[in-house]
Amino acid sequence: MASGDLALVLHAHLPYVRSGEPGSLEEDWYFQALQECYLPLLEVLEAAAADPAQTPRLTLGLSPTLLSLLSDADLNRRFAPWLELRIELLALAPAELAPAARHLETQLGLVLARWQAVGGDLLPRFQRLQRSGIVDLITCAATHGYLPLLRDCPEAVRAQLLTAIREHRRLLGERPLGIWLPECAYYEGLDRTLASCGLRYTLLDGHGLLHALPRPRYGVYAPVCSPAGVAFFGRDSESTLPVWSASQGYPGDGAYREFHRDLGWDLPEDVLQGKGIRSRRPLGLKLHRVSAPGSPLEAKLPYAPAVAAARIREHAADYLEGRSRQLQTLAATIERPPLLVAPFDAELFGHWWFEGPTFLAELFRQGPACGVSFTHLRDVLDGVGSLQVCHPSPSSWGSGGYHDYWLNETNAWVVPEWQRAARAMVRRVNRGVGSTEQRSWLTQAGRELLLAQSSDWSFILRAGTTTELARERIHRHLDRFWRLMQAIESGTPLRDDWLTAVRREDGLFPDLNAADWATLP
Repeated sequence: MASGDLALVLHAHLPYVRSGEPGSLEEDWYFQALQECYLPLLEVLEAAAADPAQTPRLTLGLSPTLLSLLSDADLNRRFAPWLELRIELLALAPAELAPAARHLETQLGLVLARWQAVGGDLLPRFQRLQRSGIVDLITCAATHGYLPLLRDCPEAVRAQLLTAIREHRRLLGERPLGIWLPECAYYEGLDRTLASCGLRYTLLDGHGLLHALPRPRYGVYAPVCSPAGVAFFGRDSESTLPVWSASQGYPGDGAYREFHRDLGWDLPEDVLQGKGIRSRRPLGLKLHRVSAPGSPLEAKLPYAPAVAAARIREHAADYLEGRSRQLQTLAATIERPPLLVAPFDAELFGHWWFEGPTFLAELFRQGPACGVSFTHLRDVLDGVGSLQVCHPSPSSWGSGGYHDYWLNETNAWVVPEWQRAARAMVRRVNRGVGSTEQRSWLTQAGRELLLAQSSDWSFILRAGTTTELARERIHRHLDRFWRLMQAIESGTPLRDDWLTAVRREDGLFPDLNAADWATLP
C-alpha cells in the first residue's frame, strides 16, 4: 500500500464567448465543452460519490467567465436545439461510420435528456459536491488575465482577483480560499496581493517551487508557504505526463477518438448550409480513431467504442500502478507522507481526449485496490501542520516555463494598451464621477477592461488559430472602454441603443465594483 496521496486538480475555463448570434463559432466552443467535458465530469463525480467503495476527491477551478456562461439562462436555452441539430447531422454520416455514429447519437441523446432533466442548471450540482467534501471548488482571475503582464498597474491585478472572489461567492454561495492562477503564472510579490484579497493557496508548475528560495526541502512533494502566508503546491511532471501528452501519453493511443477529424469537415458545404451552418468548421462530431501513429487524417479508421473502453481500463490501471510505485519510493526517502499534485486543464477530459472522463471514473474505481488515495488541496492544508517558508520563483506552465508565450512578436502590442486603459481606470476611480448614471458607465467600463485583459486572446494570437476573432475581441472591448470613459469625461450622453446592446452582450459580473481599481493608501 502506498503512503501518501494523489491530488488531481482540474482547471475549468472558457473565455467569455457569449454571442448575440446563435450558431456562432464562440457558442460552439461553449456547447462542445458542455457536451464533452463539464456534463460528463459532473456525472463521473456524482457516480463515484454514490459508490461507498470509492473515495473520490478533486480540486476543481471554475473560472468566473465560465461561471457566467453556466448561469446564463438565455445562452443555455440554445443548447438543446444545438444538440438536436447534431443528432440530425449524424444521420448523414457515411455508411462505414454508421456504428460510430450510432454510438455518438446515443451519447448525445443521453446528454440532451440529462440536461433537460435538470433544467440546464449545473451550479447546484457543483455546490452539492463541494458540501459533501468530494470537490474543493477554487476560483481564477476574473477574465483569466495573465497577471505578470498586468503587474505594472497593481490595481488591475487586484480588480481581477476581487471581481473573481465576488462572482464565485455570488454564484456558488461560498467565498473561495484557493485560486488557479491563470496559466499558473506567478511574479514576485503576487503572494502579498493574493493574501490581501483573502486567498490562501494556489499551485505552480514544478519549477516555480524547485527554483524557490530557499529550495524546498521536499521539492514538489509537499506545499510551501510564502512570507505573505499563501501556500503553494507544485506540479509533479511524472504524474501529469502520461495523461496530458498526446505524443508520449495515453491520449495518443490508436484506439482513442481522433480529435482533428470531424464530420463538419467531411459533409458537403451545401448540406451544412441547408442545416443553418453558414461556414465549414468542426461540429464536435468525431467518428474516427487515432489509428496508426502519424497517419494522415484521410487514413483514420472508424472509431470502435468497445476497443477504446478496454484500453481505458488498462491505462487507468497503468497510471495508478505508476503512482503507487512513486509514492512508495518517496515515502522511503522523506520523513513525511508525500503528495503528488497532478493539475490539468479540465477540457483535456472529454474535449481533447474524448475518453478522459471515463479514465477519471476508472481511477476512482480502481484506486482503492491499488492503494492510491485521493485528496484535494484544502484537505492537505487542514492536516499538514507547519510548512517551510519559501519565496516562490516567477514561472508559468506555458511553453518555455515563463512568460514569453504571452509576450512575443504576435501579441506584445496589447500589453501597453492594457496598461494605458488600466491607468485611465485608476485615475477616474480616484477622481470619482458626477452622477449615478456615470457610475453605471464606469462599472461597464470596468467590465470591458477586464474582458480585454483575457489571456485567451493573447494565447490565440500566439497559437495562430482564430487570430482575427481574437483581435476583434480585444479591439471591441477596448473601443467600448474608451467610449464609456470619454462619455464620463465629457459629460456627453451615450446613445441608448448602443449602451443597451453593450450591456446585453457584456453583462457579466453584476456585482462588479469600480472601487476595486482605487489606489490603496
